[in-house]
Amino acid sequence: MTAPEQSTTGPSVLVIDDDPDILATVAFALRQAGYEVTTANNGEAGLTAAHDTKPALVVLDMMMPKRSGFLVIEALRKDYEEPIKIVMMTANEGERHESYAELLGVDTYLHKPFAMEQLVQRVNELLS
Repeated sequence: MTAPEQSTTGPSVLVIDDDPDILATVAFALRQAGYEVTTANNGEAGLTAAHDTKPALVVLDMMMPKRSGFLVIEALRKDYEEPIKIVMMTANEGERHESYAELLGVDTYLHKPFAMEQLVQRVNELLS
């Protein structure tokens, strides 16, 4: 898990991705949009951060070491009575994966690459 850089202006968002460039870019865009952002670089660290910070929304990658995005979602759905909003991002084009994400209750599914404005807009909509 990377050191949490947090601002205190908006709702808490947790970003989980094993690609350091994507992690930094998404975190920067969300901070610029006024969100309090915590980051983690794998699924296990992401679950620990979720328990520590109780985010309003999680943005996560599908394919990660230590625990996939799907397994992170399953754990979050089991551990929290009030469902956390979830945005899944992936380079995987398979419809089967997208269908499974929807079954797990993912609020938004974005295919990489995507425009940061699209991500920020979806987060804004989900947290408004």
